[in-house]
Amino acid sequence: MTTDIWTITTPIDGPYVRGARELERTERGTLPHRLPAIAREQANDAALSLVESQPSAVRIVFRTEATTIELDTLRTRTTYAGMPPRPDGLIDLVVDGRVVAEASTSGGNTITLGAGEPQVDNGPVSTIRFEGAADGLVAGVKDVELWLPQYETTELIELRTDAPVEPIPATGKPVWLHHGSSISHGSNAAKPTGIWPAVASRLGGVDLVNLGFSGNALLDPFTARAIRDAEADVISVKFGINVVNLDLMRLRAFGPAVHGFLDTIRDGHPDTPLLVVTPIYGGSHEDVPGPGGFDAEALSAGTVRFVATGDPAEVAAGKLTLQVIRAELERIVRERAATDPNLHLLNGLDLYGEQDAEERPLPDGLHPDSETHQLMGERFAAFAFSEGAPLAVE
Repeated sequence: MTTDIWTITTPIDGPYVRGARELERTERGTLPHRLPAIAREQANDAALSLVESQPSAVRIVFRTEATTIELDTLRTRTTYAGMPPRPDGLIDLVVDGRVVAEASTSGGNTITLGAGEPQVDNGPVSTIRFEGAADGLVAGVKDVELWLPQYETTELIELRTDAPVEPIPATGKPVWLHHGSSISHGSNAAKPTGIWPAVASRLGGVDLVNLGFSGNALLDPFTARAIRDAEADVISVKFGINVVNLDLMRLRAFGPAVHGFLDTIRDGHPDTPLLVVTPIYGGSHEDVPGPGGFDAEALSAGTVRFVATGDPAEVAAGKLTLQVIRAELERIVRERAATDPNLHLLNGLDLYGEQDAEERPLPDGLHPDSETHQLMGERFAAFAFSEGAPLAVE
């Protein structure tokens, strides 16, 4: 820790980062990863490598009397040729458990996909600054969290404050590890503290580790092993939409893959409360199998909308829809629960169902908006973390 005029610079290392599995030292700073190196190597997949390095629910945490905080980051954004870019990411400031301020990211690198070879445009490191009572940084000791953008790979370059910082001692909160798809990752949520798992964790009083991977909740064995080997007091896994919209497997393979995934988790967490969550309502894939695709008419109008492109007649031959997956997951959990009393089921339609789709349609046909993330988080917390609930820890 070095002092420069009013500024104290603190290395961003393990004691100050939560929600990440590993921290990689780069030429400039520190890159959080949500999967261990062995999983990244076994995946050998550029898409997964991208999304696991996007720090959904990863935050910098410390205790301090500081009233000014600066953070230098180098972001990497991904855009698709012909599609509108995502809004700039946000870094949320949480003080003593309350979200008090936010700051937009800027600069950094942009990777453009979909027009031949990926195009890479490099940009500068950016600085965000929070200062004074207007940003919730009043005088006195406080616990600070900086929640990183859920959809921008973020290298952590330098943390500066006007007072010393120290690691926050263990809170004693139960650790909740959640795995899911882009909906759990936080797609279309406006801010990192607004993704539904973050909302649920605040309401449930738990410490979130988010293994929501956009496009990659695919029952991969290396993800199951990462969950097996992680510290967790309660676990939830949400399967369905990615298996369908990638047209990844048929019913014959899906059931055994789910069993294998759960078996692997149980190898490391034999008695940990484990909640299996079925898919939320997704109109286009409810009874139409994958693969998923883009709505050409919407694209021509400058918007993104996802549609199912499969043939419903092939469901009889084992193709998967969301309805088929819900029924299969319900069967698997019911049968396993006979000998596994800590295994539970949540029907995703109780988080977002057909009636919800009429009242608050998914903007792109697949992902909930910010208000719906809030609603889903509230519903999950009520189901999973209330007294006597499946993931409640005394």
